[in-house]
Amino acid sequence: MMTKTTEEGGHSRTAVFSMLVRDFMRSRSELLAVRTGTRCADMIALMAAEKASCAIIVDAGGRPIGIITEQDIARRIAYRVPGETLVETVMTSPVMTIERRDYLYHAIAWMRRHDLRHMPVVDRRGRLAGILYLHDALAVSTERLMRQIDQLSHEGTLEGLKDVKEAQVELAEELFSDNLPAPEIQQLLTRINNDMYRRIGESAMSQMAAEGWGDVPVTATTIVMGSGGRGENYLFPDQDNGFIITDYPDGEHSRMDSYFIELAERMCRDLNAVGIPYCNGYCMAVNPLWRKTLSQWIEQITLWGRKSNFVAIRLADIFFDFQPVWGNRELATELRGKVTEMVRHNHYFLRQMFQDQADHNVALGFFGGFITEKEKEEFKGQVNLKYTGTIPLVEAIRLLALREGVEETSTLERIAALNEQGVLSINEHDDLTSAFYLITDILLRKQIRDYKARRRVSYYVDPEALTKRDRVMLLEALKAINNVRKRVNMEFTAEIF
Repeated sequence: MMTKTTEEGGHSRTAVFSMLVRDFMRSRSELLAVRTGTRCADMIALMAAEKASCAIIVDAGGRPIGIITEQDIARRIAYRVPGETLVETVMTSPVMTIERRDYLYHAIAWMRRHDLRHMPVVDRRGRLAGILYLHDALAVSTERLMRQIDQLSHEGTLEGLKDVKEAQVELAEELFSDNLPAPEIQQLLTRINNDMYRRIGESAMSQMAAEGWGDVPVTATTIVMGSGGRGENYLFPDQDNGFIITDYPDGEHSRMDSYFIELAERMCRDLNAVGIPYCNGYCMAVNPLWRKTLSQWIEQITLWGRKSNFVAIRLADIFFDFQPVWGNRELATELRGKVTEMVRHNHYFLRQMFQDQADHNVALGFFGGFITEKEKEEFKGQVNLKYTGTIPLVEAIRLLALREGVEETSTLERIAALNEQGVLSINEHDDLTSAFYLITDILLRKQIRDYKARRRVSYYVDPEALTKRDRVMLLEALKAINNVRKRVNMEFTAEIF
């Protein structure tokens, strides 16, 4: 079984990309904040007494409006202005801030880009919550990551976010060169993509407020489904997203829905513009099927469970891997509990789900060789390792996890949880985990090569282009996936292949 590659300090090569500002900031009690109206002489005395390298100037509501650093004192205050001068006349304003829940790598990039040693941290209401020092942030990173961090953090423009998509390919290639396992690279790609949902969504909300739409009328959360919800993105996933909206009175529907339709249209349009294309199946928040209040979602999944027809099964299959990416995450947590409760005891529904997926066969022939593409001229002789490899595995493990009440959505986490519950043996756990690692490694490396060679990026792989060792290992991986599918078929349908 493969393990994560780590570097000095025990951090994995991708750890810095999942860390949050709140985990590395100095708390409000550890910084010097002064109100407007404070005299410069008093502020300097406070800085000396508390050995502070800067002072944050806040308004009556506790929101930072300026900053004065030791360098500012030397350049602008000492021997230049009277001690009675008010701090607001010499402070640097406006002051760049960052939210507690933002990613640390954004803060590192912004501070490096603007040559800042300190950055005030604010809560969701814009009130001062703490301060981040650049040296604290850099302590968890290394110079080897600085270029990637700078490439992967832009200040909100669509052109900048397009560069983020381009930089992902180079980052993935470099992480492979450091022997990082493909699933961990997938998790990083997914985190970056999901963060783009937040940044684009919040930008759209700010633009709408400036245009007269007002603030968001009720809290909501944006969810992603499919590979994004599982943390298993390849290089160029399409959009699979939706909204869970806090319940509101029926009489408010027109006003509420108008706002969220507009937000969805802007979010999906800008995601498409930066390189996360529209979903061909229209599984996006612009579709009312994927834009509902919490109560409507609960009613919807209950209806799916009762109907168990072809359409209901297909929609549920798309939905069940959902995860929140920004907004009120409690809505997603409550809905996940309802989904788990509804599905776990609905054996007929799970049986129907498997039967709907029964033709998703593994690319393994009767005599143990590869089944390759016969119809599509461009890919003849190749194997679609997503649709005949990872998808059959994802679907089989999802069914077992739903039956056992496992709430994790990652395929590897589901396999681990099923092993802990005694549903999968240690041999099954190891075989399926190794299969997932191998197939994602082959696919992601192939996508990087195709992208750099300006070939069409797909999920097709030519077995003859693999080394003999990889061909043998791939066949063993497909056999393990085929075995778990046979087991699921027997347990859910009482049929034998």
